[in-house]
Amino acid sequence: MNATKLLVALLGLAGTFSIHAAPSADWLLDPSSFKARIHQSADRHEVILDNGLVRRVIRLAPNAATVSFENVMTGESIIRGVRPEARVMLDGVSYDIGGLDGQPVQNFLKPAWIEKLKTNPDAFQFSGLKTGRTEVRFPWKKRSEWMPDDSPWPPPGVSLALEFRSPADLGVTVEVHYELFDGVPLVSKWIVVRNTTAKPVRLNSFVSEILSAVEHESYVDDNPRWELPNLYVETDYAFGGMGSKGGNRGVHWGADPDYPSQVNYNRKTPCLLECRPPQGPDQEIAPGGSFESFRAYELAHDTTERERKGLAQRRMYRTIAPWVTENPILMHVRSANPDAVKLAIDQCAEVGFEMVVLTFGSGFNFESRDPDYQAQLKELADYAKSKGIVLGGYSLCASRGAGTPADNTVGPTAFGVAPCLGAKWGREYLDQLKNFMENTGLAVLEHDGSYPGDTCASTNHPFHRGLEDSQWVQWKAITDLYKWCRSNGVYLNIPDWYFLSGGTKTGMGYREVNWSLPREYQEIIERQNIFDGTWEKTPGMGWMFVPLTQYQGGGAAAMIEPLKNHLPHYEQRLANLFGQGVMACYRGPRLYDTDETKTVVKRWTDFYKKHRQILNADLLHLRRADGRDLDYVLHVNPGGNEQGLLMIYNPLEQEVTKTLRIPLYYTGKTTTASLRERDGAATTFNLDREYHIELPVNVPAQGVTWFVIE
Repeated sequence: MNATKLLVALLGLAGTFSIHAAPSADWLLDPSSFKARIHQSADRHEVILDNGLVRRVIRLAPNAATVSFENVMTGESIIRGVRPEARVMLDGVSYDIGGLDGQPVQNFLKPAWIEKLKTNPDAFQFSGLKTGRTEVRFPWKKRSEWMPDDSPWPPPGVSLALEFRSPADLGVTVEVHYELFDGVPLVSKWIVVRNTTAKPVRLNSFVSEILSAVEHESYVDDNPRWELPNLYVETDYAFGGMGSKGGNRGVHWGADPDYPSQVNYNRKTPCLLECRPPQGPDQEIAPGGSFESFRAYELAHDTTERERKGLAQRRMYRTIAPWVTENPILMHVRSANPDAVKLAIDQCAEVGFEMVVLTFGSGFNFESRDPDYQAQLKELADYAKSKGIVLGGYSLCASRGAGTPADNTVGPTAFGVAPCLGAKWGREYLDQLKNFMENTGLAVLEHDGSYPGDTCASTNHPFHRGLEDSQWVQWKAITDLYKWCRSNGVYLNIPDWYFLSGGTKTGMGYREVNWSLPREYQEIIERQNIFDGTWEKTPGMGWMFVPLTQYQGGGAAAMIEPLKNHLPHYEQRLANLFGQGVMACYRGPRLYDTDETKTVVKRWTDFYKKHRQILNADLLHLRRADGRDLDYVLHVNPGGNEQGLLMIYNPLEQEVTKTLRIPLYYTGKTTTASLRERDGAATTFNLDREYHIELPVNVPAQGVTWFVIE
């Protein structure tokens, strides 16, 4: 039985796989054989991108258009028809980029029809192609000491650029770019518009990807909750959310008006994909100039099972945004007084923490232009560096006013009053952040309420002309700052979905007032938040919070200080977080108050560093915390020195002894596995036909244990 058939048996999803067409290996266990390549058909009429997982075929004559997009893993077609490769509106006139007409029905696309398709003479026409390797989107200065692996940048793969000339000799060309990556069923796409005329051209709008996708379901009546096609799509035009669903603003699944033969009576089946901004960009392209769109990423799934789909999405982030695997141990110091900061730095160095952030409410001022103040911060940053600690600070951008009312956003915003980043003050603010970091050596930017996708109707701000271009201009301004940060080794904590533009961490998923609840409630909620947040995030992509001192109320029952008085709870929080590979903002004046407290904190930082590679690897969701029984998660890394680490938590007031059925498929084990509890002797277990083991466990009351799989 080959690996794919075994996986089918494991997941119980035989009906969703086409066994004869599937790869012989599982790319989530070993991606090494799935190399991306580009080749042309013998008659030169087609160019093919293929990595053994997905295959996209683009017809080149009589015009260029995607005529096949296949999920090789399942043997299924992703598309049911031909569409233009893109669409642009120039100076108020809409143009298709490529495309072929004449398909008789939109339910499916037969190969025999393709030879009979015709070009639209009013569309941009294919004029040439270039192939190559993937290139960096922006520079990334790695902090490898915080990473479990040395991730490549750019991710290896191939690139294809198709050039299209404009009809009626408009003097504008459009390039449609594609990248296909090694080892992951992922295609990237974007467009570049070039103005070769002697006068400006205005790009009112664009659609960089159009797919007539195979519908996930057919439903005659009105459907209260449509299931979308089993293709995950994300763009780097993302903002206004701590999750991919809320922040994914460039992806639009809608009804296909050219699909009259669909089953739904009102023709509302969401099976047409368009990647475009919600409005604009309304950008002027100068003579000889160009415009580059955002990038779309299309991830094909080989299952409908939630965990495997999450593993695929997390592999996508590790591939195209590898900085998310930087996962330093950090503290939020609540006072920016130099003595308080030095105490925090000293304690962090003593117990193995790696980062200190001058947090909100600390008195730190990122916007100060006072050279004496900046010199003071440089001294602190240098002191931290001498101790092996990175120092950074917090800045609020949205939900505040600008320097003058005239610099504020005109119109509704996500968080009340907000500055416009297309106004004079907005640009000066962004420049100030860069200058402050350059002058002081601060290497962490905790940017709260960064640009959340607001628009601005002002017509007298110097960097945008009105409503239609305001969202694009502000997104470009904020992401240019974040890309600058990545190129200069600055770590980014951002409560928003900017991962594909350089963001390193956002909220794992929590409600702030929960950290004002009694301590014993916080323990369980914390584990629930991590369990829920890591379906789409890697452990390093989300932060949690530990209120060493009071935070938003709750009094003595909510906070941990004095630490020595609540040491069992403090240790449980450390075990929760380090055991699941998730870093929290430990907010307070200190990390320890006695030698005993220091020993506890150091024990868990040492644990994390010893097992860093596996703890930062993918997390399988085995049982969610509910305070009624054991809860547990399994870290898996089939290519690592440790292939798995099982963390088990006991919330009960009595010891629990039982046998757990643990799935080991994603550790790469096939017949036997060697498990070591804590640092004890190894025991060998046989895997059953579904790659599970029966594991006897004994967990002390309100305690924790773990097993390393070797």
